[in-house]
Amino acid sequence: MKILFDSRTGNVKRFTEKLSLHCEQITKDTEVDEPFILITYTTGFGDLSAKTRHFLENNHGWLKGVAASGNRIWGDRFARSAHTIADTYGVPIIHTFELSGTSNDVHTFTQGVYSIDNINTTSSTKVGSA
Repeated sequence: MKILFDSRTGNVKRFTEKLSLHCEQITKDTEVDEPFILITYTTGFGDLSAKTRHFLENNHGWLKGVAASGNRIWGDRFARSAHTIADTYGVPIIHTFELSGTSNDVHTFTQGVYSIDNINTTSSTKVGSA
């Protein structure tokens, strides 16, 4: 499963560096033609970054799940971007984590990726089966 991410302060990038999965940072021109999971951050008062919003407008058809970083000092707005994306595009939230995450966050996220990847593999295997 392709893992893409957006990071502004470096917290999400540091989280991806802890993963044993290949991750790629999105740019304003990133185009995707395969299933992916997005890891992003929350900005402002619980918003998506303009880059993440633009990326999803053009690539949401391949989105299979989302995770987001946040800071718990924002209370119910903590990692709100994951909820916004999940609600808008009908995908599961794999995990929300604070700042650059802990080893437990890495484990939880990785298990979530494998779970979604297995569902997609099973689904794609069944398509066209007689």
